[in-house]
Amino acid sequence: MAALDIELGLANGGDAPQLAALARDLIEAGLGWGYRAPRIAALIRDADTVTLVARASGRPAGFAVMRIGDERAHLILLAVQTAHQRRGIGRRMVEWLIESAATAGVSSVHVELRASNAPAYAFYRTLAFVETIRVPGYYRGRETALRMIRMLRTPTLPRSQD
Repeated sequence: MAALDIELGLANGGDAPQLAALARDLIEAGLGWGYRAPRIAALIRDADTVTLVARASGRPAGFAVMRIGDERAHLILLAVQTAHQRRGIGRRMVEWLIESAATAGVSSVHVELRASNAPAYAFYRTLAFVETIRVPGYYRGRETALRMIRMLRTPTLPRSQD
């Protein structure tokens, strides 16, 4: 199934159990399970967060969660089922979210990934993200995180209060 056969749309509360299972199996493997269904459901309901689902034949094939602030957005989660990986689905979701962030006036998009995850690092590099810092013990005190950023525009400086 090609990425073109995938439909992107906003998640609904009924998606939370399936998205939580994807987070457990594809993102949090070996770390414990922090993004359980109630936490995913809260993200879906959060007005400042976009939870995007890629559906194949009506079922979640992947998802992405991004919190959008005034100046910066944070890509919290991104997962694509193994059977659907390397077909452009993750790229489509991230590009959709970046376009949404740019439309909202955000200046930068931030993401963390396991420093040991070379495929994810390469993926984000192809999307114009650059490495900013490594944070030892970020993942439950066990793994180093790599923080990356993609600039969308020059940040707005706060006005001085004269």
